[in-house]
This record gives sequence, structure tokens and C-alpha cells, in this order.
Amino acid sequence: MIRGLIKSGFANTIGRAGLSRLAASAGGGHGLPLVLGYHRVAERFPHDSRATIPSMLISRDMLRRHLEWTARRFRFVTLDELGASVESGEAFERRLAAVTFDDGYEDIYHVACPLLRQMGIPAAVFVVSDLVGTSRLQLHDRLYLIAARALAASHSPEADVRRMLLGAGLNPPSERWLRTAARDPFTLTGALLKALPQDTIERSLTLLEYRFNIPVPVRAQHRAMSWEMLQDLLHWGFTVGSHTRSHALLTNESESKVREETRGSRRRLEARLGQPIRHFAYPDGRYDDVALRAVANAGYRFAYTTCHHRDESYPNLTIPRKVLWERSCVDTRGRFSPAILECQVHSMFDLFSRCRQHHRLAASPSLARSKPSFGIQPHERLEHT
Repeated sequence: MIRGLIKSGFANTIGRAGLSRLAASAGGGHGLPLVLGYHRVAERFPHDSRATIPSMLISRDMLRRHLEWTARRFRFVTLDELGASVESGEAFERRLAAVTFDDGYEDIYHVACPLLRQMGIPAAVFVVSDLVGTSRLQLHDRLYLIAARALAASHSPEADVRRMLLGAGLNPPSERWLRTAARDPFTLTGALLKALPQDTIERSLTLLEYRFNIPVPVRAQHRAMSWEMLQDLLHWGFTVGSHTRSHALLTNESESKVREETRGSRRRLEARLGQPIRHFAYPDGRYDDVALRAVANAGYRFAYTTCHHRDESYPNLTIPRKVLWERSCVDTRGRFSPAILECQVHSMFDLFSRCRQHHRLAASPSLARSKPSFGIQPHERLEHT
């Protein structure tokens, strides 16, 4: 509540002073295009937080409000058009914007696409190639859904969380963080995904899934699109890009796996869709030297992160995105706030923040990626997946 009051007050003050518009006009047509990022889209935002990761979901009505606000200030284009403008550096009288969705959930096809087609707005979908056309869930969804059920059923959640972390070779960063993680499966999910390689999480999940089943209706909500759906998207003028083979956070994995996640996904998508795949989105926006080289060597022309800065050696492979969700632009009463969306779009909330990612490896890739790191702070969360 306190954080929401501060956020709303700041946004309203900035709006009245016109500072966000001043920041936008300072960039003019030379500023980078706006790339909006979303994940799942539902008819309504659910009341049961155990059914989905809240920051990965937006309701159809809230998405429409975001798009209407943006359409009055930007010109929506495809990712190919946006990439061409980034490469040329050409100035435009009106800033460009593109809409993207990560992970390739089926509800993007059923809920978001009809809205976008009705509004005449193109969009792009970054898909996890190994999940397309299958009933398997994303690793982060499985982890969150199981964690939510395990914590709800636990008689001593703090002790269980501590035991889980120690079993994975991790220490809780603080007792305060431990208390939060014991109540909030999102905090625990983000910490594990950030700190551990994918195969380590997979082994732990396999054991937990014997005890805590994910209900069939909940699993259905998280299903990925089919190849036929992706073909429909291409026919409608949408763009399909890569989000790796398995949604591995590339900064946690070995160099060989990073190469296969990037190159293998592109090859599979091109073979099944018969289209060149030019665009790539880093899972959770995370990249480092190894990931950048792998994406470049895999043949992608453009790649998207969540950092506000670009890498001087790979500027077209570090294009910033603004990831939004249901409550990212609401006031303290839960109502859509144009002032907050304006601040989000122009990065006014990030004026005094530094990038918390480590994009340069301090040691050789094999050494730097061989030990789990649990550097999460008590206030820090996984921003998106």
C-alpha cells in the first residue's frame, strides 16, 4: 500500500509538471522505439493467486487500455519495421511502438489476437520452441504452481523453505527474506530461477510433483500454442520470434547449453514455420557475454532485453523492452492510471536506479557458471519471465 501511494503520487506529480512529456520530446524522433512486453492474457484477472504468476498476466480489458493509450501517442509497427528503424537511426515525426508477448501461451491466440486484430495493431510472439504443440508447462509455471501448493499445505513453511534452499546448496539471504518467501511463492520462485541452472530445478521439481499435483484445469490455462496457431499468426501478419528451446535463463547455463538454446530454437522454428526467424528475446531479459555471442552466432538480427542500456558491441541485440502486466499501471484503488503508464513508458521510475545485472563475466565462462549464486536481495524479485 505504501509503495503504491508513493508510486501514484510520483506519477501524478510528474504528469502535472509535464516532465515525462519533456523527456519524450527530448528524444524526439531519434529516440529508441517503444517495445511493450506482455506474457499471458486472460478474459479476467483471477482472484486466486495460486493459479498463475500475477506479474505474468493481464486482463483483456487492461491490455486494451494500455494499447489505446499508446496508440494515441505512438505509431504501432511490426518488429521488422521497428528493427529497420533501429538500424537506420532514421528520425520520425511520431515515435514507433511494437507489441510483444513472451512464451507463446495459448491464451495469446484466443484472447489477445482477436483484440489486436480488431484494433489493427501488429504484434510479435516469442515462443519456447520445445513446448510448441505439447502439453508440457513452462518450468517457471511448474515451479510457482507447485511452490504455492506446497507452502499452503505446510505446517512450518519457513523451515520447509530453508530446507529446500539448503538442499539446493543455497543459503537464505536474510531471515526477513525467508519470512517473505514462506508466504509468497513468487519470491521463492524468482530466487530459485535466478540462482540455479535449469537441470537442478528440474530434479527438485520432479520429486515435489509426486506430492503436489497441478489440477488439470490450471494446467490447461498455461498451455502453449500449437504449430497450427503459429501459422495462423503469420498469416495474420504477426511476427514469430525465439525465446530459446526451453526457457533456460542463459546467464545460469553452460556455454554449450546457451549455444544450443539459441541456435537450436531458431533452426526448429524455421524448419516448422518455413519463415526466417530474425528476432530473439532473452528469458527474463538476462544476458551476458556468452549469451550475446551465442545469439549473434545463431544468426538473429535483433534481440530484446529489459535493461535500459544497450551493449556497444551488440546494440541491435540489446534493444530495451518495457514489460507490463495487470497491476503495473494502476492506482491505489486498482484502477488504470494513465499517469503511471506514462511514467512506465518513459522510464521515469528508473531515473535513479542502476542495472542490477552482471553482463560481464568476472572469470572464464566455465568457472563463472559452475557454482550457484544466490545474490538476491530481500526486496528484489524476478521481474518477468
